[in-house]
Amino acid sequence: MTADEIILEKEDGIATITLNRPQKLNSITLGMAERMVRMLEELNEDDETKVLILTGAGRAFCSGVDISGPVFPTETIRTVRLDPFPWITRLFLRLYQMDKPTIAAINGIVSGSGFGLALGCDIRVAAEDARFSMIFVKRGLIAGCGSCYLLPRIVGLSKAFELMWTGDWFDAKEAEEIELVSRVVPQEDLMPVTKELARKIAKGPSIAIELMKRLVRKGLESSDFAAYMVQEGWAQNFCLETEDGKEGIKAFLEKREPIFRGK
Repeated sequence: MTADEIILEKEDGIATITLNRPQKLNSITLGMAERMVRMLEELNEDDETKVLILTGAGRAFCSGVDISGPVFPTETIRTVRLDPFPWITRLFLRLYQMDKPTIAAINGIVSGSGFGLALGCDIRVAAEDARFSMIFVKRGLIAGCGSCYLLPRIVGLSKAFELMWTGDWFDAKEAEEIELVSRVVPQEDLMPVTKELARKIAKGPSIAIELMKRLVRKGLESSDFAAYMVQEGWAQNFCLETEDGKEGIKAFLEKREPIFRGK
């Protein structure tokens, strides 16, 4: 892997990770996955980063795993096979567990593991010429990278089964209709629109935003409403004691826009 196969940029509280293998449709190599895991861990601990954008260079968001090279690090093959979270699984788990809000700016082709990357983000914005395929079944594989878990929760059971069992390609318009993406924009507007959304989120009360993300994930994973409400009560009380919580109430009483500082 060369250093420029993954580009990280930071500006105004927004971190943007760009997969930069356009000649390979941004397919992910072992080295790229390992580096992305480290990036995600560092960004999650970075107080200056409020939002993460994930996108691709050229005409693809990500076409999946690059199977032309080694899929497992051969020198540690036994260790990797015994690890419940081998390299590609660790990447998707780490993305899903990010405390920061994440946005996928889907600029083109997204298939296989690339589809999984998009599903792992909290919000998905697509360019008009984006094309999607849950292509695993055409390789004789299960829909991996968290897809069997996440896709039904996003588009519903029936549509998820259709997409996973056929592997058919579909366009951005259909992706919006099935609520896989929250909005579709012209290609030239994709990054401006996504960054404007990210800036709006980054200016918000980041502690409350991260707690809301945590509560939503916990709610989706649990059927115990009473236990959820205990967590919600704790989170709300916590927010009331933060500087942003106090600023939000003060601004309301003073009839002005709040100025949040993420504290």
